[in-house]
Amino acid sequence: MADRGFPKATVNEKAEAAIKRGHPWVFAEKVIEIKGDYENGDLVDVYTRKHRFLGTGFINDNSAMRIRIISRNANDRFDKDFYRRRLRYAIDYRKTVMGNDFDCCRIIFGEADCFPGLTVDRFGDVLVVQVLSLGMDRIKDMLFPLLIEVCAEYDIKIRSLLERNDVGIRDKEGLDQYKRFYKYGNLEQILDGKLLITENGIKYEIDILNGQKTGFFLDQKYNRLSAARIANGRNVLDCFTHTGAFALNAAMHGAKHVTAVDISADAIELTKRNAQLNGLEGRMSFICADVFDLLTEMENRRNCGYDFIILDPPAFTKSRETLRSAFNGYKAINAKAMKLLPRGGYLATCSCSHFMTDELFRRMLHEAADDAGIQLRQIEGRQQSPDHPILWNIPETDYLKFYIFQVV
Repeated sequence: MADRGFPKATVNEKAEAAIKRGHPWVFAEKVIEIKGDYENGDLVDVYTRKHRFLGTGFINDNSAMRIRIISRNANDRFDKDFYRRRLRYAIDYRKTVMGNDFDCCRIIFGEADCFPGLTVDRFGDVLVVQVLSLGMDRIKDMLFPLLIEVCAEYDIKIRSLLERNDVGIRDKEGLDQYKRFYKYGNLEQILDGKLLITENGIKYEIDILNGQKTGFFLDQKYNRLSAARIANGRNVLDCFTHTGAFALNAAMHGAKHVTAVDISADAIELTKRNAQLNGLEGRMSFICADVFDLLTEMENRRNCGYDFIILDPPAFTKSRETLRSAFNGYKAINAKAMKLLPRGGYLATCSCSHFMTDELFRRMLHEAADDAGIQLRQIEGRQQSPDHPILWNIPETDYLKFYIFQVV
């Protein structure tokens, strides 16, 4: 093939096989040599030992993921038209799969949309963005205006764009951490970071400046509805409530009473305000406590008074090195919840760590049920909502496990 003008990286057979399967990451130890001058964040062409073209990706010598493939097509030219097409593909997909829920959804999900290290969440006319790779960071001043233009093609006028780049993974890319509103055209700054959104017919006040991740967890949208269908007439304990999403869905769908628990006092105050926004405060109570301690205390009392418990913890592990500890943590809280529930009670439980695979999560649940001396009758097994698409050739995109059981 003709010389494309990019530096040429030669990779070993393991990287070759992974790229051919569609995986976009080339780890540092799999790069044999690079010919040509480059700066970190530049594009390089990737070849086999036999000089066969594999793809083009962003290079960063500071990262364990030394090359992130963005295209396997030798005819691609990485100009505005290329990225505009990619953005349109991503938004077309969301409009198709999300339907009426397109107003609040993830419109870019990193590698699953061929934008490695880029996350974009839409909250009405506001975009919250995280850039976690150097290559994406280098082109953001071209990409963000394009994103706003493409949104306008779909009659979405963007009022504000917030960069939530206050995450530790940027350190590994050699990038600074910060959060700030992007300056472009007539974009506004929302100084307090507070937004009012609606999901599943429920109103939420969210804090995009100081809330976790981008301010709201959109990936559980339909799982909340599934749990809510079980809640009618039940006393519900929602653990790790965060903004109160599972609790509010349960209360809205006829729960007798819902108790929302979180260790964060700010999260509890936000949940209270969200309950008031929806006129649900009369059927809800709120506890600021460590969930492990609270479940242990209830276990010691041998009577918790709940017949539906929801466990939506943060990721207990973000690496393989801490997986055993995470497994034990998940097992402990699930076993405690199972022991507390009466026969015929219900449990919704999940994990958002991709290292905690579905196979491991199911094994943990089996062991927890054995410890609790109960059996589990599965009602549903679910994953993340489709605006967080799973690419089967990229296992890391498959991260959320969600199960609903009856205890028998």
